[in-house]
Amino acid sequence: MAALLETYEQQYAVLTADITSKIGRIPNLSGYRKDAVFNTERQIEEAKELLEQMELEIREVDSTSRPKYANRLDSYKAELKRLMTELKSKSTYHDGMSEDNASLYGDASSTGFQEEQRQRLLDNSEKIERTGRQLQAGYRIALETEEIGTAVMRDLHSQRETLQRARNRLRETDAELGRSSRIINSMIARSIQHRVILFVVGVAIVGAIIFAIYVAASN
Repeated sequence: MAALLETYEQQYAVLTADITSKIGRIPNLSGYRKDAVFNTERQIEEAKELLEQMELEIREVDSTSRPKYANRLDSYKAELKRLMTELKSKSTYHDGMSEDNASLYGDASSTGFQEEQRQRLLDNSEKIERTGRQLQAGYRIALETEEIGTAVMRDLHSQRETLQRARNRLRETDAELGRSSRIINSMIARSIQHRVILFVVGVAIVGAIIFAIYVAASN
């Protein structure tokens, strides 16, 4: 289950990086702007479907790990919403440009304007690369945090089992001590009983001897 969620997260990271790249290029496009907007909207729908799949998988995750994945999903939804808003604002702005402004931008075919466009593309590409690296770094940190949390849970479980075994041994020792104490008390009682019997027998013998001596002396 966790492996499938990680796969969805990787697909989402790649998809959103591509969406960010295309949104950054839309202002510099002319004849293919509508196609670019359409393709980007289609990719956003794919990202939505990925998030829906992730949400279904999160419902099957155990209750201890579910909040962690739910928080990630919320951040992904917020990021996708931001990308949708950015796409809408840029596509609406450029579709609403006046014919005069469009003709001005269309007539600017000089070398300087081309260089400016090229520089903008390079800047956008660098921004996209930085965003991709940040996403990858964040994903690695999330995985490392998850691994640390799993290791801590394993250690706690192992310590709990050790304490449980020690508690069981202590109970067994207490039971053995109780049995030993009862045996010793029984032995002491028997010893006292034997001593009392010997004392009574001794007194009887001494009494018999004294009686015999008395009888002999009377005769």
